[in-house]
Amino acid sequence: MVTLDGTPVSVDDLLPLALTNVGHFTSMRVDSDGTIRGLTLHMERLARDCKIVWHAALDTDRVREYVRQALEAQPHPCVVRVTIYDPKVELGHPADANEPHVLVSVRGAGALPPAPLRAQSLVYERDLPEVKHVGLFGALHIRGAAQRAGFDDALFVGRDGFVSEGGTWNVAFIDQEGTVVWPDAPVLPGVTMTLLQQQVEHRTATVTLEQAKGMAAAFATNTSIGVRPLAAIDDTQLPVEHPVLTRLQEAYLSIPGETL
Repeated sequence: MVTLDGTPVSVDDLLPLALTNVGHFTSMRVDSDGTIRGLTLHMERLARDCKIVWHAALDTDRVREYVRQALEAQPHPCVVRVTIYDPKVELGHPADANEPHVLVSVRGAGALPPAPLRAQSLVYERDLPEVKHVGLFGALHIRGAAQRAGFDDALFVGRDGFVSEGGTWNVAFIDQEGTVVWPDAPVLPGVTMTLLQQQVEHRTATVTLEQAKGMAAAFATNTSIGVRPLAAIDDTQLPVEHPVLTRLQEAYLSIPGETL
């Protein structure tokens, strides 16, 4: 079931979201014990993005209550998505919409970590990359292009030639010295990325596509996949087993979840 402010959503409620595609969201993995890694960070993201998108404050205690309601009859693990939008938003007057509402949806979750990922590098830059917004057309279009070329997903390269992120995930690399390297580029500040940066030594640097292909290993991160190795970038094969990758996966799984 999908709910809006704690009650079943109607078609009329969803039409503005479908027709204007204005809003922001976060997705959270609920583990088998009902806890969520990085829950506080997810709430902080929603509040921060709400100010940017809607110029309004968000009551995150209210969000937590709606999520609790939505999870009552759901088997775990699962992924819960919280989308913040205003059903009164209009195409011609988006500035008039400033009363955000809370849409909650739940889906099943896969095992962690999923199979390694093969990525095709494509030139693309997301709009407002610091916000996890619902404007996914460009990212999904690029993902589709990569899949039609025989890959699993796309790795974004900016017009400046530097690697940034994936369609719905952050990317990082392990250099030849075994240090984790996060791209210094306009990217979404992912919750999983932030949690890992708190756990392991790392550095941030610009990474060209050529440098990315010369790394000892690479991996994708988000709440649904945890730490997912990259098996290839374009035609360059990358190792999917590396001591640092193993340490990262173990470090992520060792992070205690938070209760709603």
